[in-house]
Order: sequence, then C-alpha cells, then structure tokens
Amino acid sequence: MTANPLMTEQKKIDNAAIDADWWRGAVIYQIYPRSFQDQDGDGVGDLVGITSRLDYVADLGVDAIWLSPVFTSPMKDFGYDVSNYRDIDPSFGTLEDFDRLVQKAHSLGLKVIIDQVISHSSDKHAWFAESRVSRTNAKADWYVWADAKPDGTPPNNWLSIFGGSAWHWDSRRMQYYLHNFLVSQPDLNFHNPDVQDALLGEMRFWLERGVDGFRLDTVNFYFCSLGLENNPVVKAEDFNASTAPAVNPYNFQEHIYDKSRPENLAFLKRLRALLDEYPGRTTVGEIGDSQHQLELMAQYTSGEDMLHMAYTFDYLGGEFSAAHFHAAIAATEQQAPDGWICLAFSNHDVVRHVSRWAAHGQEAAFTRLAATLILSMRGSVCLYQGEELGLKEAELSFADLVDPYGIEFWPEFKGRDGCRTPMVWQSHAANGGFSIANRTWLPIPAEHLSHAVDLQDKVEGSPLEFYRSMLAFRRAHPALAKGSIELLDTVGNVLAFIRQHGDERLLCVFNMGDSEASYVLPAGLVPTDIGCPGVTAAPVGDKLALEPFAAYLARI
Repeated sequence: MTANPLMTEQKKIDNAAIDADWWRGAVIYQIYPRSFQDQDGDGVGDLVGITSRLDYVADLGVDAIWLSPVFTSPMKDFGYDVSNYRDIDPSFGTLEDFDRLVQKAHSLGLKVIIDQVISHSSDKHAWFAESRVSRTNAKADWYVWADAKPDGTPPNNWLSIFGGSAWHWDSRRMQYYLHNFLVSQPDLNFHNPDVQDALLGEMRFWLERGVDGFRLDTVNFYFCSLGLENNPVVKAEDFNASTAPAVNPYNFQEHIYDKSRPENLAFLKRLRALLDEYPGRTTVGEIGDSQHQLELMAQYTSGEDMLHMAYTFDYLGGEFSAAHFHAAIAATEQQAPDGWICLAFSNHDVVRHVSRWAAHGQEAAFTRLAATLILSMRGSVCLYQGEELGLKEAELSFADLVDPYGIEFWPEFKGRDGCRTPMVWQSHAANGGFSIANRTWLPIPAEHLSHAVDLQDKVEGSPLEFYRSMLAFRRAHPALAKGSIELLDTVGNVLAFIRQHGDERLLCVFNMGDSEASYVLPAGLVPTDIGCPGVTAAPVGDKLALEPFAAYLARI
C-alpha cells in the first residue's frame, strides 16, 4: 500500500512519547457528517466542511472526534451500509479530503475515531455480489446463507431490527441470507476466518492513514449460532425496549442465537492485537442487547486483550432518576470492575436527551445538570453534535422522513431523523449557516435557530459556554477523568458519589428531580469549594439544600 504523505511526519513520532491511555476518561465529540457542515452546497455535509469547523470542536475542550461512516455507500442506511471499506463516498469528498481532516485535527490536538460497520455490508459490496452468484464460488460462504424450510419459509424465527424477518430470499442461490437490519445489509459470516482476515485488513488500511481508533457499530452482532436455532420468547420480567422501540416485535424475543455469541470474544482479541500494533489507538464498541448489556460490556472490555471501552443503552434510554443511575452505576462497577464504559446521553440513534428527559419544561436547568452529571461520572464520554447547544429533538412530518426505520414504524416510532438534522451555526443565515443549498437533506427546524452557535458563543450562561466551562473543569481534575467511583446512600431523587484519583477526592451530589431536595453530608466530610461551574448549592452545617436540578461538587 502506498504511504500517505500527510501521515509521514506522524509516523516519526517516538512511540514512547504516545499516551497509550489517553482514551481513559477522554471526551469524544460525535460528528454526524451529513449534518455538520456542507461546503460544496449540495445540502449534504462533507469532509471539507467538517475540517473547516474543527477549530470550534477543539475550542470546546474535547479530546477526540468520532466520525459516523464516510465510506462509499448507496446510503440506504446513510453510510451504515458500506459498499467499499477503503474509499470515501463522493457525497463526502475524497481520500485526500479525509487525510487533510486528520492532519488538521491532529494539529489541533484532536484524536480521530472513525466508525467501522463490519457486522454487515451493503448488498452492493463486491464481496456480496460474488457471494450471491453461486454456492461454490470463492466467496460463497462470506455471508450467512441458509436453505429454506421444506415449506419454503425462512430457516428460523429471527427478526430484523428494522422490521419483519431477518431472512431474505435470493433467487440466484435459491437460499435465504441473513440481514439483522435492512434487506440491503446482508450479514457477513464471521465463522469464516477469511472474512475476519479481510475485515481486519480493511481496518489496517485506516490505521495506516493515521486514524486513532474505531467506534465499532453493533459489535455484539458479529456472530450468530451455526445451529440457527429459534430464539425463545422473552420472559415478561425481562422485557426491555432499550435496543428497539416498544412497538417493534424484535423485543418479543430473547436474542441468544442471532447475536451476542461467545465466539465473538476470540475475534475481539484478534482485533485488539491489531490495534496494539499501533501505539495509542483505541476502540469503543456499541452493545445493543437489552437483556445482557452489562454482562457483555464486562466481557468485551475487561483485561488488556479486549476492547478498550464500550457503551450500552443504559443512559441512551431508561429514565432520568437517581434510582436508575445509582442502579446502573452499581451494576457496572460490580460486573465490570476492570472494564471501561463510554457514557452517552445522546447520539445519532436516539431521541435527544433534552426532549427525552426534560418533559417537565425546566430545560435550561436540566441541560446544565445533565452536562455536569455525565462529565462527573466514571468512564469516557461521548457528546453528540448539538448537545452543547441544548438542542431538542426536531419534530418532522412524515413527508420529511428519510430514515427507513422511522418510515417502517411511523407514527408510534418516528425514527432517527429528528436527532440528525443539520447543525445550526448562524441564527440569521440561510439554513442556519450549514449550507447554501436550496434544500438540505433534512430540514432545519426553526426552533433550532434560536440555539445557533453565534447566539451562544461567548455569552455567559449559555449552554455552549457552560459545556466549555464544564469540560475545562473536568480536564483540570483527574479524579473526574480517571478516578474511582464510590456510591453514597441518599434519599429521594438525589444521586451522590465520591470520585478519587491519587490525593484528589471529590464529592459529587445531584438533585435529579424538578422539586427541591436536601442531602445530609456523611459524617467526617469537610467539603471545600473548587469553583465547579455546575454548582448551584452550598452546605449549611452538614445539610445541603438543593434546588431543582442543582449540583454540588467539592473537594473533601
């Protein structure tokens, strides 16, 4: 492979000088490329546009960016259906544009993490085109194929997350192929070592180009059972709609045969071994499994030969309450004491958390508390573009939808378009400064314009400035980034814990409710103010009076 000239100097860095542990406690800013900045005026964001906005991202005080997929794709699932793992889709630009983005990010001190979607490919990928031709060609078993039952129906009862059977009939091979998502997203056969080798080779291509890590889409979907057994019905007490919306029958099964298989562990070790060849690179896995999330997170991130970190849907769904967060933190610490979680309240797949959790209407106070809370918890953090502006979920009409998931389950589930609308940079510019196009790929809600960057930049008390201040505070206190966590007993809707790293010990208390609350300080604790921007309370004696959505952080 030809060396990338823009990365030549990067490769000269002394490996000993690289902080291989930079990811632990890092804050990662997720960029959804279609919606960040459109430079060429076609209504779709692109790499040149992202590069032009990296100074803004660096100024936030984050450590890295995560780019959702920019590979060649027919865009049936907007990049999560890859047809060429080694090239950039023309809608986003070129490989040279990507190289310049990486170079600019590194010059600003930002790491670059890219999405890797390897559980499945597009049906337009050359591998699948060859695989479906016959049952005897060189790539015949690179995808999951199975014969029909004698009556012509699919091999088993497995369901697609996007609706209907997970099996699709192919008339050329006279067999069914597996697709956990869209029909146009056939699942790769990880039981074939040649498939594993090929995918690891695709990842090596990007490591050689200088990326700092991978976000691994649907990391627990890589393997299915070779026996193709029917999934059992989920027990009523185990029913959980965190992986799929409640209206989706996917929730009715316990997915023990179509994903989250034990064979995955050996492959993740192979993947980690590849990353270890490149000092300072990292991995973050997405675990979508409503019944076994924490168990898998523990398996996938514990030790030195698995993933560096992973995220579950514990905080991307569920409720915003002290009881839920206390239970989730306790379970994480108990089941994965040497694992590492990546925390997120919002991303490109879920309703923005201000809309999801702030139905009480106290959005400003809630936004500050949510930022303070996630940046105080143990783990690394993903912030989703626009989160720092306090953006709410966009309300779109059915005619505006492009997400196949939302189109399938409308109107009870409106899909993912509402969290994917373009960034708003300038309140009075066309399309909020995102694009000069007459029409953008998704409309920009009028209510988002009042949250534009230019209305918040350097404005005291704005969500943007609050996030900047809180990120700077986290960076100044290693206990928040890398420290241990000790949960404290509380009453009501108050969450409290101690973060400790070395000699630094911080008390963190949060009123997660929309009414006043109080917290009695544990005996012997003498708090000292440390100027946290999220603090809206102070103790009187041993009692802390907390306004709705108030936070208290102090050294003890």
